[in-house]
Amino acid sequence: MEVDTSRRLNVSLKSGDALGRATSRAPRRKQFWNPAVLTLTPSIVVLTIAVYVFIGWSVLISFTNSKFAPNYDFVGLAQYVRLWNSDRWNVAVVNLGLFSVAFMVISLVIGLLLAIFLDQKVRAEGTLRMIYLYPMAVSLIVTGTAWKWILNPGLGLEMLFHDIGWTSIHVNWLIDPKMAVYTLVIAAVWQTAGFVMAIFLAGLRGVDGEIVKAAQMEGAGVFRIYSTIIIPMLRSSVFSVIVILIYQAVRSFDLVVALTNGGPGFSSDLPTTFMYNLTFSRGQLAQGAASSVMILLVVVVIIVPYLFSEFKREHHDSL
Repeated sequence: MEVDTSRRLNVSLKSGDALGRATSRAPRRKQFWNPAVLTLTPSIVVLTIAVYVFIGWSVLISFTNSKFAPNYDFVGLAQYVRLWNSDRWNVAVVNLGLFSVAFMVISLVIGLLLAIFLDQKVRAEGTLRMIYLYPMAVSLIVTGTAWKWILNPGLGLEMLFHDIGWTSIHVNWLIDPKMAVYTLVIAAVWQTAGFVMAIFLAGLRGVDGEIVKAAQMEGAGVFRIYSTIIIPMLRSSVFSVIVILIYQAVRSFDLVVALTNGGPGFSSDLPTTFMYNLTFSRGQLAQGAASSVMILLVVVVIIVPYLFSEFKREHHDSL
């Protein structure tokens, strides 16, 4: 009798274990189609078609002889050879380098200084923060138009200086081929510095005050504390800012169109405006696609190694 009871108990336990395993496995088969996946799937499909499919199509077209309409008469690397033999493209690439470096360095410095200033618990911090962040809410078209008025030699700063008697001062950068690209830097820094400040300020507020107090007790000065302790601790913030600024520099099409329109001549052209004019104004679809592929490669070559090094460093620090 006891043997039968123990057998029934073992059978029930085994069946219970099997049932438990079955029930534990059952939800896993259903997790793939949970509400989150169903919600994100349309966006993922649209993103894949709108971004990656058209990137592939642009690469394909860049190897053809397409003009106003796409065709598939393949010419190999001929469009890329023509592109790099174009003086206007080379000027646009040099301008992108000058604009990107100046824009990123100045934005980083001004944003960091503003963040350090606000981190001192100044009065009216909320108001100042709103003032610094306001330009980021303005579109690039509005920013470019406003600075076009300010830097216009016939009105704006030069007219103001002349009205108060400073007739020797000339603000004619918009019509100076050597200075026009730097007007883009001024407008871009004005719009972005406040956003950089906000990221750095969030990083500064996350620094442990005990570390700073310990450094002060050791006799470290303010400059040494910031240069050797606080700023190195903002590495993740600097990483985020650099990636965003690279993206901003490459996509500054609206700002160029509103402020200089690539002029005088094509002295302030950037690759994005070059691509637009070549594709839609001159009907060179294939060469425009080749320029867009080169822009993408520039971004990939700059950002991917930087991302890899940062992720590798973070992984090493976490060990």
